[in-house]
Amino acid sequence: MNPPRDRPSGSHLPIRPLWICRRCGHPWPCATARLTLLSEYRHDRVALHVYLGSALFAATADLYRLNPEPGPDPAALFSRFLGWARLRR
Repeated sequence: MNPPRDRPSGSHLPIRPLWICRRCGHPWPCATARLTLLSEYRHDRVALHVYLGSALFAATADLYRLNPEPGPDPAALFSRFLGWARLRR
């Protein structure tokens, strides 16, 4: 078993500071990036959440710098970055 990398592989990576997918142009993580992340982190869902949490932190800072008024919506960003990747019990 190979440990997950610090960032996902493939071409569906974010363009910063806009946080859109460099491949399809959808908000990152796009549907393909989500599937890739779930596959790459299938044996370590906690690490997936740590990675996504760090991406959420960076995206919040980047998006706030681009548009400070009214700023990014925290609930929408949480749903976009972490809400879809719930831990299974």
